[in-house]
Amino acid sequence: MDRRDSLLAALVATIWGFNFIAIDWGLHDVDPLLFVALRFVVVLVPALFLVPRPDLPWSTILTVGAFMSLGQFGFLYVAMDAGMPPGLAALVLQAQVIFTVVIAAGVLHELPTVRQATGVLLGSAGLLVVAVGRGGEVPLLALALCLLGALSWGIGNVVSRASGATGGLALTVWSALVVPLPLVGLSLVLDGPQTILDSAAAFGWQAALSTLYTAGLASLVGYGIFNTLLSRNPSAAVVPWILLAPVVAMVSAWVLLDQQPNVAEAGGGVVMIVGVLVALRSGRERGASRGRPEVGVRVSSG
Repeated sequence: MDRRDSLLAALVATIWGFNFIAIDWGLHDVDPLLFVALRFVVVLVPALFLVPRPDLPWSTILTVGAFMSLGQFGFLYVAMDAGMPPGLAALVLQAQVIFTVVIAAGVLHELPTVRQATGVLLGSAGLLVVAVGRGGEVPLLALALCLLGALSWGIGNVVSRASGATGGLALTVWSALVVPLPLVGLSLVLDGPQTILDSAAAFGWQAALSTLYTAGLASLVGYGIFNTLLSRNPSAAVVPWILLAPVVAMVSAWVLLDQQPNVAEAGGGVVMIVGVLVALRSGRERGASRGRPEVGVRVSSG
């Protein structure tokens, strides 16, 4: 990755880190599945009428949406509603880094370098330190749901990378078509029609601002940039940056929610940053010394 792409990846990590605070802020008294559905309605309208459809098969567009948006955020919002704190949710969701690199290596034959793999392992160790340090009171169901969200995100990353799409914003918008109706239908089946009425009555200005942030910045801006980065860089070069999002989430929770990080959170956050730097430094060194692509090894299967 060049410097511009690195800065863009850092921007995405910052937007996504604060996104967990925005979700938690607006989730009170609103059904989580309906909240996700509304988020992606805002993503779709009016952008769907302004952004041309990406030059990809419908199967690819809908598959990206099913995993990167429907699965990831459906599981995440339900996990947070079930008791997963925003800071810890940000951490656990970053298991997507491991899922993405492993799946990309097996499916796309994008083999990470030794230093990239080391960096990912360091970052993952940092996640584990923080999770162990503050995760004792988190319900197991919430933890399992959040991990399923991470797995779904990892699969979506690989599908997006394999598609070769060059328009990240277009893919973000059009893939969102698969989100609202299934989640509204699932909410009706699980909770009944009264849930929609109750959620509408409880929907206040906090939920509205949360929806605008999560739809406008986190989805349209964040995923638009992220999908573009995946289209022109190996997966192992892009996804380690997102390990910085939990650090942003923890700092935001400290400043805005008075949730001061403990020793495990602070120490794990430092380890995560070191892991990202190790993974990304290897790419710059190789690119400078050999004149070859910056990071990762992509082996074509023909």
